[in-house]
Amino acid sequence: MSAVDATPRKTVAVVGGGWAGCAAAVELAASGSRVTLFEAAHVLGGRARQACINGVLVDNGQHILLGAYTESLRLMRMVGIDTGAAMLRLPLQMRYPCDSMDFIAARLPAPVHLLVALLRAKGLAAADKLALARFSTAARWMGWVLNTDCTVAELLDRFDQTERLIRLLWRPLCIAALNIPPEDASANVFLSVLRDSLGANKRAASDMLLPRTDLTALFPESAANFIRSRDGSVLLGQTVRQLQRHEPGWRLGTSGQGAAENTYFDAVVVAASSVQTATLVGDHADIGLLSSLNHEPITTCYLQYPPGVRLAHPFFALRDEPDSAKWGQFVFDRGQLFSDQEGLLAVIVSAASSVSAIDKGELERAIAIQLTEEFGRPELAVPLWARTISEKRATFACTPSLPRPGNETGVEGLVIAGDYTDSNYPSTLESAVRSGVRAAQLILQG
Repeated sequence: MSAVDATPRKTVAVVGGGWAGCAAAVELAASGSRVTLFEAAHVLGGRARQACINGVLVDNGQHILLGAYTESLRLMRMVGIDTGAAMLRLPLQMRYPCDSMDFIAARLPAPVHLLVALLRAKGLAAADKLALARFSTAARWMGWVLNTDCTVAELLDRFDQTERLIRLLWRPLCIAALNIPPEDASANVFLSVLRDSLGANKRAASDMLLPRTDLTALFPESAANFIRSRDGSVLLGQTVRQLQRHEPGWRLGTSGQGAAENTYFDAVVVAASSVQTATLVGDHADIGLLSSLNHEPITTCYLQYPPGVRLAHPFFALRDEPDSAKWGQFVFDRGQLFSDQEGLLAVIVSAASSVSAIDKGELERAIAIQLTEEFGRPELAVPLWARTISEKRATFACTPSLPRPGNETGVEGLVIAGDYTDSNYPSTLESAVRSGVRAAQLILQG
């Protein structure tokens, strides 16, 4: 036996089976650590997971990934996911029904792909196109960063963006990426998203990736299999209630079926929600920044129509006009993504605090009417059934100059992970995965 083989493997507990926790666990397992992944729920994925409604397997919220999500794609491939088959790759686009605007990147090298898209774009006047070109040029010259952060609304005003461009492009992009309106959103974080989409040096980085499998199967499920294949464990339905320092490592107090009370580990990654993380880690480290985070919901309305009902494209942007009871911002034709979901449309309401007090049935009827008016198709007014899923703490509110905690806690063998940790990305799957990878690297370096 070699000296390397004789070296005891580091045992690591990962608390939380969302995308950050799964990423940390995979990175640790791939590096030789023996990992135990704890998840309080009975399904992996956290705030991006599968759900079942009316016997149909859907998600708790529709997601779009970007070609620039390098860490997410790397880990998916590591655990055996064929990313080409698992996601539909589309060029960067913002398309509305009835051609109120149609912007789609060309299949050409960057940045020519966007120049051609701008020239071909429908629904934008010459002044709109000049404003967009001026903004993109200035942002590229600035390196996609401001010395002093401000709101997205202030940024757009500073660069003289037109009312039509703000309404049809910038506002929906901001709400989709940061889940808060431009009046409240961080310009620097928004610029980071634009840098990796509109400003990407490689065209493929700006591509939009639409999952063709549920979000749990897209990564967490295969991550669990990867962990088990390397002598690790995945414990579902087990809640970690306490961390106890036990030199030179840690003991975990858990509850749930088959709970492993007082299990010992060399190190711990806490990849739970910000609230749960503050509770678990608060006795050992000062992570007061977590208390400064506010959260925003995302609502997804699923509407089932008869087979044969189909949109012209896999997804469209919708005109968001709350004053006219038009709440939906994007609609996805899941029948073009899943062979067994023909006629099922998913409508997204981001920054959904405004609809939290609305009766779900009333919201579903309003969205069906919105689809009817937007597409000019009367048959969309009456779905066979409709169901709404609201993720109440879907994202943190990414406001200007928001302080975010790092992965380090200052305590040996204890790190945290989550999309809320310090980075220049908003609350996305990629930021969660990157945080999980960073947390794992800190454990491995310790």
